[in-house]
Amino acid sequence: MAKNINWSISLEHDEYENNLELVIHDAVDAVEETTLGHYVNLVTPEGFGHPKDYLIEALATIFENKITMKFIDQCGCGGYVLQVWKE
Repeated sequence: MAKNINWSISLEHDEYENNLELVIHDAVDAVEETTLGHYVNLVTPEGFGHPKDYLIEALATIFENKITMKFIDQCGCGGYVLQVWKE
């Protein structure tokens, strides 16, 4: 279901904590669900480190120039927030 709003998804707890492939898969799905002109905040696990080390390149390869990404910050809980705009 397409998200016609700016939204956030937590990919940092439970089954995500030890499954990098699932984090990337569900991050891609979240971006696909985001409608043009909106963004999704992807909150990723602390254990995988900064999203530049694994997620930014994966999303750039898949979506090419259809998205813009901005690293927001590391959460107080340890996870990382990557904002992805759908253009």
